[in-house]
Amino acid sequence: MRKLIIVTGAAGFIGSCLVRHFNDNGFDDLILVDDLDDQKWKNLVGKSFLDIFSKDKLFDYLKNSQSEIFSIIHLGACSDTTCSDAGYLLENNYRYTKNLCEYSLINNIRFIYASSAATYGDGKMGFSDDENLLDTLKPINMYGYSKHLFDLFAKKENLLNKIVGLKYFNVFGPNEYHKDHMASMILKMSSVARNKDKIKLFKSNDQLNFKDGEQKRDFIYVKDAVKMTALFLENNYLNVHGIFNIGTGKTTTWNQLAKALFDSLNQESKIEYIDMPKNLLKQYQNYTCAEMKKFHSILKTPFKFTSINDSVKDYMQNYLLLGERW
Repeated sequence: MRKLIIVTGAAGFIGSCLVRHFNDNGFDDLILVDDLDDQKWKNLVGKSFLDIFSKDKLFDYLKNSQSEIFSIIHLGACSDTTCSDAGYLLENNYRYTKNLCEYSLINNIRFIYASSAATYGDGKMGFSDDENLLDTLKPINMYGYSKHLFDLFAKKENLLNKIVGLKYFNVFGPNEYHKDHMASMILKMSSVARNKDKIKLFKSNDQLNFKDGEQKRDFIYVKDAVKMTALFLENNYLNVHGIFNIGTGKTTTWNQLAKALFDSLNQESKIEYIDMPKNLLKQYQNYTCAEMKKFHSILKTPFKFTSINDSVKDYMQNYLLLGERW
């Protein structure tokens, strides 16, 4: 019998790249779920799948499709870290995830969902995906809290030995044109660099530990992120469950990132440091780095990450300069 994979958030950034990854590996028995707008639909052009539904119609489809579904990969969510509508975030990010998870478990469907590195808050408690530490985490925005709530629910109900949660770090790459202010800084800085202007980076709000532009983040190329996501559907990993970080385990400074961007254009680096907005001073993350021991411990073969220089070069030269999607 044909077995289907459902991907929610399929027209979004990571979701559409995951669809491309599946297609490139010869798989198109996909049911896509998303609410399309005048930008996101473009991420699906040229991709192969069986059908697409809005998120409000998904459960109508699921009523009579239990035996056909192999896995639900739930990437759909409001990912706006500035969103303050708690009621919307609770319904969209927490309860919708909860309902999908319960459906999957009742029908013996592999359930993989997107958590977020935003659940780690300011990072003072570290970036370990050890599930025993979940209760110690303190998100600093409502988006992170909405994701954290489901992680806590899954732990409390002893579901983490049956499902997979993925905490994505700073993902960047093609298909993020629609994300506006939530797009990666690489996309935002690219037009500046192409015009040979100065890239503006925030001055450090913690000069004792981080000089200007030396704040560090764990940046991961979306092509690596979706490959890691799809790994949990391979036969060798179907018995793997729990929460896993999706990052590189290495840090890149903003200065290094800006230089990689200028290098991809064969230009000299031009950087200007500006004051950080007051509303960011208390919630700005100066450092993120995924602890990756748990992920690497399950691998049958080592995972090779794309370097930051190669990632930025591929993104710039094959997508941004050409206005292309992946």
